[in-house]
Amino acid sequence: MCLGQKNIATKAPRLYRTPRIITEMNKRNLETCFSPALFEPEKHVNSIVVIIDILRASSAICTAFANGATSIIPVAEIATAKEYKSKGYLVAAERDGFVLDFADFGNSPFNFTKEKVSGKTIVYSTTNGTGIIKLALSSYKTVIGSFLNIGSLTHWLISQDNDILLLCAGWKNKFNIEDTICAGAMADILMRTHNYSTICDSTLAAIDLWSLASHDLPGYIEKAAQRTRLRDKNLDDCIEFCLTSDFTDKIPVMKEGALVAEF
Repeated sequence: MCLGQKNIATKAPRLYRTPRIITEMNKRNLETCFSPALFEPEKHVNSIVVIIDILRASSAICTAFANGATSIIPVAEIATAKEYKSKGYLVAAERDGFVLDFADFGNSPFNFTKEKVSGKTIVYSTTNGTGIIKLALSSYKTVIGSFLNIGSLTHWLISQDNDILLLCAGWKNKFNIEDTICAGAMADILMRTHNYSTICDSTLAAIDLWSLASHDLPGYIEKAAQRTRLRDKNLDDCIEFCLTSDFTDKIPVMKEGALVAEF
């Protein structure tokens, strides 16, 4: 698989400190949720919810569509993934980073090559990300975000007339660094358009963390617990790729039980 030119952010944005914007009533609302345990679906039925799980589920999903996948069916339960496998579906499934014994492959983006996924429907089950997608289905739209599609995704979000929630997958209902940094990068882009307002401390904190991390994103990610988990399991070869901006213009959107590419 050709990974294209690497474009890891190195320049820090200015911190967002413009109180005038957050008091204007005609702006769309932008919020960030650091963990699915904090997500309140009933408050976001009219929002676009962006699922962020950069190490590695959302990055893998974006890569699959970049390489020609037709659709991805996210399933939370192992038993459901096994049922799909018995029906002949291509299955990507892992728990705690390890490929499940019945699966065709796990959730490294490098598994989703053109040779494997082009023209295919993939059933996908992961430790965190796929269960969170199901949690967000009551929203106006549920989309997948990562650094890999950050430019096209934020451009698309700006074109929509909806509030936005950036939902970090975290790690087993806890805060994590990498998803928060990515949410901060997205929030910074969106807030600079002056189309959004926020009185969400999580959004402002995420932007601040992005400002700190963006000077040396790979170096900052070394602090992340997931970085250590992946290294300990020899699964860390894709981390630099997962931090690459604008590898693809595909925007995975949930429609009728499956993810499909918006473009």
